[in-house]
Amino acid sequence: MLVETSAQGSAPSTRPRVSGGRVHNDAPDTAADFARLATLPEGPERDLIRDELTKVWLPMAHRIAGRFRNRGESLEDLRQVAALGLVKAIDRYEPGRGAFESYAVPTITGEIKRHFRDRMWALRVPRRVQELRNKVRIARRDLAESAAGANPSVAEIAAHTGLTEEEVNTGLEALESFSTLSLDAEMSSSDDGFSLADTIGGCDEAYDVVIDREAAKEGLRRLPERERAILYMRFFEDMTQSRIADQLGISQMHVSRLISRCCARIRDEALDQGSRPEHCCDEGGSGRTTV
Repeated sequence: MLVETSAQGSAPSTRPRVSGGRVHNDAPDTAADFARLATLPEGPERDLIRDELTKVWLPMAHRIAGRFRNRGESLEDLRQVAALGLVKAIDRYEPGRGAFESYAVPTITGEIKRHFRDRMWALRVPRRVQELRNKVRIARRDLAESAAGANPSVAEIAAHTGLTEEEVNTGLEALESFSTLSLDAEMSSSDDGFSLADTIGGCDEAYDVVIDREAAKEGLRRLPERERAILYMRFFEDMTQSRIADQLGISQMHVSRLISRCCARIRDEALDQGSRPEHCCDEGGSGRTTV
């Protein structure tokens, strides 16, 4: 160990620490090492002392990670997050401003909580809602234990936590946001392959047709009678421009110009009113229209 204590042939001593009635032997005496670290510039010697401090304090970080087990994340991943928090604590700690442990514990705990907040939620929810979820989850567990496993009501949770019933309902909804169900999950035990994705509807293009027709109505009403007749014959009776021209006694080219001009007028008026008749008088495809 290339730290100040190892130069004297001794490793950092470990002092027992009492917490919650238990004695923990994961708080080594590294005050001299931190004092030495604070005086060193960036370089190999500083890196060695930093690594050694990380090793001797790692058991404490792992113990803190263990407090968060059984919450949907593996213990190994939690220990990795706690180790990252420990490294941050070592880098930011200032000797002389209290014991390292008093600074490291909240730093590591905060890193783990941020991991749950930012990485573990299937749906992103505001921090306030996450806090409501935690309060509701703890209250529901405590009340269930005291009531022999019975599920507490919203009113009971609200009375226990001091929250409003609306806040309790928000917290209960957030409990369902922590994890999601796959769209491929089967909805029944039968062999028909019915999945959650089969229950989700798709976009209905018929709604666009309805919108376009409503947008074009007023413009059609304002057209002269002959132009309305031409549009009706073309788009509702599927008559060709040549047949329309023969029936009205005008040229096919004149019919084409009238159709184009009427459609452009209807489209422009509808767009000015904030509608969007995208398919109005569509001559490019099937010849059908929504007019």
